[in-house]
Amino acid sequence: MSVRRLAQVQPASFAFKPATLKAAQGWMANFPAGRQQSAVIAILWLVQKQEGWVSEPAIRAVAELLGMPVIRVLEIATFYTMFMLEPVGEVALVQVCGTTPCQTRGSEGLLAVCQRKFGPSNHRSADGKFYWQEVECMGACANAPMAAINDYYYEDLTAESLEKLLDDFAAGKKPKPGSAIGRQGSAPEGGATTLTDAKLYDGSLAKKIKIPNLPEKPSKAKASA
Repeated sequence: MSVRRLAQVQPASFAFKPATLKAAQGWMANFPAGRQQSAVIAILWLVQKQEGWVSEPAIRAVAELLGMPVIRVLEIATFYTMFMLEPVGEVALVQVCGTTPCQTRGSEGLLAVCQRKFGPSNHRSADGKFYWQEVECMGACANAPMAAINDYYYEDLTAESLEKLLDDFAAGKKPKPGSAIGRQGSAPEGGATTLTDAKLYDGSLAKKIKIPNLPEKPSKAKASA
């Protein structure tokens, strides 16, 4: 595992926004008395949603809120790669999967697009709008290659379709997430190849069966008596 360190330049302070604090307290209430520290990952995520990243003052604020030693919150923030430890792009955080399924389907071309448009990985672009990085598998192997942009997955990408996506984000648009080729979920390209006959699953071919030793239903006459 690579060493993850806090950014060298840190803000002077951090404060929970009212909505963030309310959500954090909601998470804390999910746990029994004395176990509120179990909400630390969820609250760090709320901090990241508020600020875009997790700063050192934010780590201290989370520790104070939960009554934890600061070092314990620091350990968690630096261990989980879901937490960004330096400022990310104002418009988009682009995470391109480079693991084997995506690599064999062309992720190197996606990485090259990001490199050309934004410069070195794990840094903000010169205009501060984008931050990109190569990441490990994000579980969308059937729709490789893919990238996560902010909170959503964009799948079945090519270098050309990714470049258009990034241009749309730069222009202030909000591209629809999902497959770039329009397939539903992880369905086969071009549509279903099995169970295409509705009779196979709509019940119309079902035959009545007699269950052995099933007690007979009482007749209406006996039931009314």
